[in-house]
Parts: sequence; structure tokens; C-alpha cells
Amino acid sequence: MKLLRFGPKGAEKPGILDAAGRVRDLSGRVEDFAGRGVSLEALEAVGAIDVESLPVVEDPGRIGACLGWVPNFYCIGLNYAKHAAETGAEPPVEPIIFNKATTALSGPNDPIIIPRGSVKTDWEVELGVVIGKRALYVSEEEALDHVAGYCTINDVSEREFQIERGGTWMKGKSAPSFGPCGPYLVTADEVPDPQALKLSLSVNGEVVQDSDTSDMIFGVAQIVAYMSNFMELIPGDVIATGTPSGVGMGMNPPRFLRPGDVVELEVEGLGRQRQDVVAAE
Repeated sequence: MKLLRFGPKGAEKPGILDAAGRVRDLSGRVEDFAGRGVSLEALEAVGAIDVESLPVVEDPGRIGACLGWVPNFYCIGLNYAKHAAETGAEPPVEPIIFNKATTALSGPNDPIIIPRGSVKTDWEVELGVVIGKRALYVSEEEALDHVAGYCTINDVSEREFQIERGGTWMKGKSAPSFGPCGPYLVTADEVPDPQALKLSLSVNGEVVQDSDTSDMIFGVAQIVAYMSNFMELIPGDVIATGTPSGVGMGMNPPRFLRPGDVVELEVEGLGRQRQDVVAAE
């Protein structure tokens, strides 16, 4: 299934794509896609609904984040071999885990808002993993059984805030609009191998990231199992699994986003995003 949320910000409705690619309205049939609303049990109930019986949404308008809210917004750093190389970092021997503020969550086509004082706002196309079942001390063999689905994420990053201002990476990752997710939450049954997905991102029509998830140092199953040794993952948690090479920080000279830029990105089978870049008011 390809699930989505449509409508004005703060008033989105749940929907599903039918076989013809039309949006069908799930309002009144399911909870919002968040927390227990994306548990494996909840998604099984959605799968039992006759999609063709649902109203067609002729003009869905704005597409919101595929998750209404997230209990935790986790990220994995330096998880593509070529990306680690372009930053001059040694490949990590264990996954690097950090957080984005949950308030960074935004729609796939909402603007990227450059924070006040920012001069190094950067882009990162990533595969997003949505947890659908409590995961604590799970093995790699069991890990994917705890995944509800996948989505496209742009892990927007302010590099000065992240790297040059001390402390953790979180403050360079958490500004409003720095977590576009969607357009779809694609259920795990439609992604048989999360390590065989193409990713790409362009800025003003120029392709700057073009890779696939086989370059990940730690695959999805490894990440979920590893994280479950240190924390309890719960339904609705999202994990951005790292970005391939081609970020602005790694260019010579470095290149960062400016108001008026347009960012477009896609993860194979999970949908496209498009963001206009604007300055904070």
C-alpha cells in the first residue's frame, strides 16, 4: 500500500492510492498515520478495506508529511561509504545515531526554510524507515519484521550549526522544515529489499546525488537490530538511514542552499519530493 496525508497543514486527512494512482479518502475509516496508527495491526486493518469503495479525491491539493507526528525522529550518520569518504571521515565501525527534533517534520513539497543566521544549509536524500512494532533486543534476522514501511526523507542540515558550534549534531538538523517525509508511507510488503533502492537529488535541475542503498555501510536490518540494544523502538518512530555522496559540504568549493533554489529528490518506489528554498522571516 501507498499511504499518504493530504490537505492544509494541521488539517490533513489520511488517504491511500488506488490501483490507478488516484487518491482515495480514508477519513473516518482509520486513525491518522502516526504512532499506533502505523502499527502492524493498524496497517493490517487498512489492508482489509476495499479501496475501490472509498471516495476518490479529485483534487487532494497539498500533500502533507506521510506521518502526522513522530514519537522519535532518529538519524544515522556517515552511513554511505562514498559519503564518508567525501567528508574526509573514517567509515564508522558502529552506526552513528543522532536525533532530529520532531518539529522538523514537514511535507514533501513544503518549502525548506533557511534558519536565521544560516550560511551552510545543505541537502541529504535518505531512505526513511518507519517502525511498526515494538523493537527491543531484536536480532538482525527479526529486525525487518518490526518495520511498518518506508518513505523518502530529505535530512536537511545546517553544517555550521552541526559541526562548528560545539555539542551534538542535533541543532544543525532540527530547524522547522528540516525533515520533509513522504509523499507516501509505502508498506514493507512493497519493498522486498531495502538495500536495492536508487536515490537521487537535484538542485536547480542539476543532479548532485545519484546512488543506491547498496552503498550503505549498515543496512536497515543491522540498524534496527543495533538500535534496539540501546533503546526501545516503538510504532511511528522514523529512522533516516543516511545519505549518499553528493552533499554540498563535500563539494569543492562547498555549495549550500540559497533562497530561490529548488530541491528535487526521490527514493525508488517511494515517491518524489520538491522543495522551494526560502529565508526565515
